[in-house]
Amino acid sequence: MKFPKRFKEIIIISIIVIVSLSYGLYFFLQDLTEESIKTNLFDQQRLRQLDTNKAISQHIASNIDSILSKLKVVANSVYVQQGDLTENRTGEILQEMYNETKQMVGKADNLFIVDRNGVIIFIASDQERQRSFVGRDVSFRDFANQTKTTLKPVFSTGFISLDGTYGVVLTQPIINRETGLYQGFVGALIPTIDFFNRFGNVYDIKSQYLVALDRNATHLVHSNPQLIGKSFFDEYTQNFTRHNKDLNDLMNKVLSGESGDVVYTIGLGERLTTGFPVSIAEDNQTGKPPYVVFIVTPTSQIYLQFENILFTQRIETFSLLAITTAAAIILIIFLIKWSSNLDTEVKRRTGELESAYEQLKVHEKMQQDFINIAAHELRTPTQSIVGYTELLQHDYDLNKEGLTKGDRSTHDSLDALRRNSIRLKNLTNDILDVSRIEAGTLRLNEERINLNEKIRNMVKDITNTNLQAGEKGLTIQFLNDKSNDGIDYYVRADKLRLFQVLSNLINNAIKFTNVNGVISISINKADSLMSDNHNIHTLEKSDYVFVRIKDNGSGIDPEIQSRLFSKFATKSDIGSGLGLFIAKSIIEAHGGKIWAENNKDGKGATFTLTLPLDK
Repeated sequence: MKFPKRFKEIIIISIIVIVSLSYGLYFFLQDLTEESIKTNLFDQQRLRQLDTNKAISQHIASNIDSILSKLKVVANSVYVQQGDLTENRTGEILQEMYNETKQMVGKADNLFIVDRNGVIIFIASDQERQRSFVGRDVSFRDFANQTKTTLKPVFSTGFISLDGTYGVVLTQPIINRETGLYQGFVGALIPTIDFFNRFGNVYDIKSQYLVALDRNATHLVHSNPQLIGKSFFDEYTQNFTRHNKDLNDLMNKVLSGESGDVVYTIGLGERLTTGFPVSIAEDNQTGKPPYVVFIVTPTSQIYLQFENILFTQRIETFSLLAITTAAAIILIIFLIKWSSNLDTEVKRRTGELESAYEQLKVHEKMQQDFINIAAHELRTPTQSIVGYTELLQHDYDLNKEGLTKGDRSTHDSLDALRRNSIRLKNLTNDILDVSRIEAGTLRLNEERINLNEKIRNMVKDITNTNLQAGEKGLTIQFLNDKSNDGIDYYVRADKLRLFQVLSNLINNAIKFTNVNGVISISINKADSLMSDNHNIHTLEKSDYVFVRIKDNGSGIDPEIQSRLFSKFATKSDIGSGLGLFIAKSIIEAHGGKIWAENNKDGKGATFTLTLPLDK
């Protein structure tokens, strides 16, 4: 049968129209599906970013509170209260508090003491050049005048410090408890770029980054360095943001103490910005938060992770369309059905992702809440309780000859309070250490250490200060002092973490050793301990040093010996069972090993740890 030419043209045109309609329908449905996915992803990212912004703001507030608590310890110390700010012991306390700030994520650049005339008396810092600032007059600074006028802690706005660093200062006034007179203040300088960089990216404007401002809307940190020190509302910054009304409204909202978010477009493209105030309980200067933190994310990054998946899906679908072009009607039916199935599959997978995300969000929130509570609600108050209790005890000790029976009872109660506060502080530190270990964020500040000298000093300190050792009449001996082979062993280690491990092992030995017992500590090379069955053959003999802590106490209970270095492994009525788990993690982080065994004579136990030698 021969079809008329006109009929063929109609057939061809009809096929072209049907195919075109098929392609048009496909792309229309595909765009709808992709738009739905993008909307979902954007909403999820906005909520995640708000949660992250809140957590960062709370973490920053917690660090500022911790630094302020250390300033209070210095301001209320006996030596400072006696009025002699030039006393060497005052400088030692200041340095001790500064050393503690170095363990925090965001630390102060230095701590300093200023007298009532506004002159720097002491400064504690890692940088020797900053100590040359002693004797400088800072009375012209706003934070110095505000502290002297209000007699309250001050959280300064941004300014350029004496060494040219842009930063802020926290202050704590020194008020004599007896006279109520102003004696000066203790301050902490926080360089804003270094401080905020520890909480997120502050340099790369093309990816998600942090922006922080003070209560006057002055930039403390920004990935555009030319904005630092400039007000958000001045002409330079407004030209940079193109006077965007939505962004200005968000800025005013957050500066007033509320959180918020906005999507806007400037010359750099579309941005999602969230903001949270950094709320600090002791700030009473203006009713506004002293600092605010924003997270800025290019929206292109939010969609980028799904672009490859969507692109692959488009290619596959287009191939199917090309193969089925000859059957246009069937193709249309197929496309409609496929698009429906695709939408169902997208919803199903989106539902699975949302469910998994919700579970992850709940777990993450629990973990963040736990760490925030542990750090903010336990560490700061317990540190203050310990510090104030020791100050009160010291005051009683200074007048112990005139104490009444009631005063002695109060002194004993303070001692019990101090001991239990220290136990709570140690438990808090243990829990935080376990969190860091499990999160893989345990950091080591390694340096070359004389192991002999470190242990010798520890033995001397514990012998002189451990009440339990004295009450039991224990002998703690360092064998390398008695039979010295003429060798000092050096290792590269974190001094504070190594002290934490060794003091934990020695204190455990004291706890489980009977009256008049002996605890011995020795250092040997690996080749002198080849008789031990702990895979010594896997170590290079000349590259490792062994430290053994041996006691003649009750030994290790067989019930927990196999899990001795696991979390919560304890048979004692005191202790959290975390110490040995933390000790094992710290030693392994140094490249060493640790194990324990009961002594062959049935009296006591021996703990052995290895560390790589630093030749």
